[in-house]
Amino acid sequence: MLLQKELGVIENSFYEADVQRPAPLPPLSGSVSADVCVIGGGLAGLSAALELAERGYSVVLLEAQRIGWGASGRNGGQVLPGFGSDGECAIERQLPKEDARRAWDASVAGIKLMHKRMQKYQIDCDYAPGALSLAVKPGKMRALEQWGKHVESVYGYPLHWITPKEMPHWICSKRFYAGVADAGGGHVQPLKYTLGLGRAALAAGVRIFEDSPVLRLERGAAPAAQTAQGQVSARFLVLAGNVYLAEYGRLAPRISARIMPVGTYIVATEPMSQARAEELLPRRSAVSDTNFVLDYFRLSADNRLLFGAGDSYSGKTPANLVERIRRRMVAVFPQLQDVPVQYAWGGFVDISMNRAPDIGRADPNIYYMQGFSGHGLAFTGMAGLLVAEAIAGQAERFDLFARVRHAEFPGGALLRTPALVLGMLYFQLKDML
Repeated sequence: MLLQKELGVIENSFYEADVQRPAPLPPLSGSVSADVCVIGGGLAGLSAALELAERGYSVVLLEAQRIGWGASGRNGGQVLPGFGSDGECAIERQLPKEDARRAWDASVAGIKLMHKRMQKYQIDCDYAPGALSLAVKPGKMRALEQWGKHVESVYGYPLHWITPKEMPHWICSKRFYAGVADAGGGHVQPLKYTLGLGRAALAAGVRIFEDSPVLRLERGAAPAAQTAQGQVSARFLVLAGNVYLAEYGRLAPRISARIMPVGTYIVATEPMSQARAEELLPRRSAVSDTNFVLDYFRLSADNRLLFGAGDSYSGKTPANLVERIRRRMVAVFPQLQDVPVQYAWGGFVDISMNRAPDIGRADPNIYYMQGFSGHGLAFTGMAGLLVAEAIAGQAERFDLFARVRHAEFPGGALLRTPALVLGMLYFQLKDML
């Protein structure tokens, strides 16, 4: 299995070192039944399972590895509204203006839902407020300013424009020219948050089985999910495995052709003094640049710099990964030349062709969530809530996103990855020029 085999670097994850995982939950054995079977133990699957259990449904969740093993437990930790400029444009092209506004508002509600769950379930996940989007040159600044004005005027979402003169108050780096500050965004330790949702789901009565990859689905009036050692029969199935569903048994080829696995990688420095850390980022905001192949970074609670870069569209971990990302980090912060990198890890996120989330029904009783395209930390939780609402009979918000059309990546299974690699080389050249 390529996606599992290529991720040896995950063994050096700062997030994993920063948590105390509970003992593994047993794999599924034998036949069980439930109202709903959720496949995937990341943020989307846990959210759906939790919401359904609290509505009185019996729920079984099957996870191929361990809770939070996928992108939910490896990502950059940035909590952001919206769907990225490309995803928002896709939604605006396809939906009426008022529905595009409702989609944006749902993404903002996803952030509020995270805060509600942190408080309700006492999830300590090192939340810190503030997010910056920064442009590296005047041309990028103009595009960023245009996006910011659009968000404020069309969606009524407040942002703060950072002029070139104000930049030193936000970041100690000469790489960036100007930017936008979002007080509503922020950042978390994502694995802590995911494990917290897992505890809440167990407490609500969800039966969770780890080390239980689903090998086959039975569709029809009485759907079922089969693993190597058991089977779950249910009234509804929820597919929340994203890129990994395609690997474990080719469960849903019709919808998996609409997403592409993209590797993204992060390093973590050794801890710094608080004074040195806050010299880099005086307001401790999460940061991403506006390049198509972007850098993103933030401070951890113990004053490490977590720096993400080096996206891979080939399905393979890049050679000399740590040194390549370290060079990118030092290009942003030359003053960190003497600070060692202690951790490096990576994982695969799933992107859709138009970068908008792909949420819908594969069958009347089979729901799916995928294609969060790097903007899923907050919205995956909202997507799980929307699926739970739809199963419970209130599908208005779910159907809003189900109306967004998604194309398959061209080239089929053999050619779509090489085609995407060529396309990304083009965009990397545009960023450089």
